[in-house]
Amino acid sequence: MPPATGWTGSRQLLRRLRNVMAGAGTAQQRLDQIVRLIAGDMVAEVCSCYVMRAGEVLELFATEGLKPEAVHKTRLGLGEGLVGDIAAHMRPLALADAQSHPNFAYRPETGEEIYHSLMGVPIIGAGRVRGVLVVQNRTQRNYTEEEVETLETIAMVLAELVAGGQLIDPSEPLAADPAAGHQFRIEGVRLSGGLAIGSAVLHQPRITITRMIAEDPQVELGRLRSAVTGMRSALDAMLAAPDVSAGGELRDVLETYRMFAEDRGWLGRIREAIQSGLTAEAAVQKVLNDTRARMSQITDPYLRERLLDLEDLNNRLLQHLTGTMATAETALPEDVVLIARSMGPAELLDYDRARLRALVMEEGSGTSHVAIVARALDIPIVGRARGVLEKVEPGDRVVVDADNAQVFLRPSDEIVDSFEQSVRAREAAQRHYAALRDQPAETVDGTVVSLNLNAGLLIDMSNLDVTGADGVGLYRTEIAFMVRSEYPDVKVQTELYRRILDRAGNHPVTFRTLDVGADKKLPYFEHEDDENPAMGWRSLRIGLDRPAILRQQIRAMIAAAAGRRLRIMFPMVTEVAEFDAARELVNAELERCRRHGSPVPAPLELGTMVEVPALALQLPHLLKRVDFLSVGSNDLLQFLFATDRGSPRLSERYDSLSPVVLRLLADIARHGEKAGVPVTLCGEMAGRPLEAMALVGIGYRSLSMAAVSVGPVKVMLRSLPLVALQSYLASALDRADHSLRGVLQAFARDRGVIL
Repeated sequence: MPPATGWTGSRQLLRRLRNVMAGAGTAQQRLDQIVRLIAGDMVAEVCSCYVMRAGEVLELFATEGLKPEAVHKTRLGLGEGLVGDIAAHMRPLALADAQSHPNFAYRPETGEEIYHSLMGVPIIGAGRVRGVLVVQNRTQRNYTEEEVETLETIAMVLAELVAGGQLIDPSEPLAADPAAGHQFRIEGVRLSGGLAIGSAVLHQPRITITRMIAEDPQVELGRLRSAVTGMRSALDAMLAAPDVSAGGELRDVLETYRMFAEDRGWLGRIREAIQSGLTAEAAVQKVLNDTRARMSQITDPYLRERLLDLEDLNNRLLQHLTGTMATAETALPEDVVLIARSMGPAELLDYDRARLRALVMEEGSGTSHVAIVARALDIPIVGRARGVLEKVEPGDRVVVDADNAQVFLRPSDEIVDSFEQSVRAREAAQRHYAALRDQPAETVDGTVVSLNLNAGLLIDMSNLDVTGADGVGLYRTEIAFMVRSEYPDVKVQTELYRRILDRAGNHPVTFRTLDVGADKKLPYFEHEDDENPAMGWRSLRIGLDRPAILRQQIRAMIAAAAGRRLRIMFPMVTEVAEFDAARELVNAELERCRRHGSPVPAPLELGTMVEVPALALQLPHLLKRVDFLSVGSNDLLQFLFATDRGSPRLSERYDSLSPVVLRLLADIARHGEKAGVPVTLCGEMAGRPLEAMALVGIGYRSLSMAAVSVGPVKVMLRSLPLVALQSYLASALDRADHSLRGVLQAFARDRGVIL
């Protein structure tokens, strides 16, 4: 390593690099000087710079230590060899014995076989990998974390030369895209439903950092303090806006986001980068690059979403430092389809909602803060639309079908015409559903079916009036925990549940207790890493092992109801003894409430989800204890078929309308009817008209579904001859067929059932 260590040595090296980059000679000559300077300063026998060319090929552009004739000859594909691996994953790599690594790719023309250790970092510019910077040594050297960070800082400065158009045309790596200018369809994930058409607007402004190396770190730290103060003030103003200050999840999300702006670790990393010799904006960009590299290695959905919030803050801070106008502040077209890699909730609220039609992101999940805000504002979102930023150009016409998680770039006139017909049909259907809002969900032969909502946010409660649903059959209490950065105490929970019951009025609400674990993790809880999380330590298992958590939630629900009807449902119950244990916790909280002279719920109803096949075998005992049952078809089918429902390979292998599924579900409904215990089915099956038809045919008289499904299911029911369907199903259930889907579709077609 260089004689001078720490921040002082790093600043000295950066100043020498700046002098070379600002000096005379061609870009190639300056790059040759730079690799020699780095090799000498870092005591490395080799320093090489690879540049990304068209077709995602990394070309050796300069080297000190490898054979000179390898320059502009040695090429590696993205993901090929150690250099390609660094570029593909956008992360550094430090190896004492590089040649033993499984990804090592030997190139004889380089003469690198005598060098054993390797340290490489990606060169990132404008959010893209522009190249790779590598140092190598003959000995098996263990590179330190400080050395890796120093090389990352150098690579960031070097990006100015590599990506600045002096070595190659900066647009060259993108020129090989065959989709450019052509129609393209991209599939993603539905985060917020709806249909939209408009002009593409790239959300992230291109911020060019013209000054990378600081003259005086103290001056840069002062600039950082001013920018952070300005950013926090802007966020406070957003929290004070009328539609946010009123409260609810929108405010909760933004308050959580605002807390990230106070994060000492984040700001500390920026200050460290400034101390190493970077300007304030270059330091923010370095931390932004580091965040993106961390995201590429994290699979936990919650942690990824929190890192996306942190990336959003980095971008906002950069805008304050550089004075760059945010895209939302520029002149926008009438119909905007926003295209982004990721986005934070505050950024979405920056845009004029009268012009914003839809959002398409390369990242995102249903529990991301931006998705929660978008659903509150009824903005369609398609997330995980891989490659959309590489294929779209500003101003392109874009069709967004968020209901089917599809995005069409530069669609043909035929697709646009078809889409506009779909929009008109959707609007007509919505008018029809609205006209039926106050009509009962009654079959042709007079059987009434109760249609209820699945909800998880306070904003969802308005759908009771919009849809005419009978109540909330499933309120997912864990969603309110997931949008917060710290555990909500009893007081916070009580206020939330009270507001939910207030909004519901006379409509019943069934609260499901905390259902976390598996794919729903909370940052302030310790979670065990189960090999199969879906069948691991989750839901009621956590609640019974940590009874204080469950008791606090029950206490809050009892306090919120205060004399009103309260329905509590326990998830993932596997045996009757678990329900008994949960009921004892409820009884303890009721006794505590009475001791304090507080009003208790009237009535209080306790039930359980039937999600585990083992519980379905204990129904005679269970039904003597519960006030109601709710069948969670999503998990029940997953466990019944021993199939991971998130697996793309297996998700379509088994059908929910198979005879074995319908026989099991019919058996549960029959036991409930015999015992006089109401049974509801909540799951994806309930919200699909064909599946809902089958469920009613086998005995279900209560279904719980997403708000958007209430209208279509009600229309189906009001056209259904139920007695004929029951007769039709009597013999069909005994078959050994893979599925009865075709049989049921034929019945609907022949009997005029509207699906």
